[in-house]
Amino acid sequence: MPSFPGLGLQLGARVLTAIGDDRQRFTNARSPTAYARSSPVTRASDKKSRITRRWVKNDRPNHAGHLWAFSAITASPAAKSPYRRRRDQGDWHASVQRNLCNRMNGQLCHCRQQGRRHFNEAVAFLHTSVLMVAA
Repeated sequence: MPSFPGLGLQLGARVLTAIGDDRQRFTNARSPTAYARSSPVTRASDKKSRITRRWVKNDRPNHAGHLWAFSAITASPAAKSPYRRRRDQGDWHASVQRNLCNRMNGQLCHCRQQGRRHFNEAVAFLHTSVLMVAA
């Protein structure tokens, strides 16, 4: 857990408490997102569709993930790069932060399933690291 950007002792304990300590609890990277219910809601009828946030959700993992995404943006240039790119495209801060939170939760789930494997920013943010090298 200390290898993840922006995840210190207190926030790491909070995230671990929110998702639990059973390594086999989440079978894939989408499971923590589904558990926290942090994915947006799409409502569509006829030709209109609208995407909104969920009002009913699991607050503990959702809030811990929100704090984690915020601290990851400030602690890691690799995490800040996709944040900046999506903000420049016009996405709202909360939407981009939720997306980064979901991405980090998936990476945490993957690292936990692989055993005691450390987080690697170059692998996790491969697309953004390629962009950073090309620039």
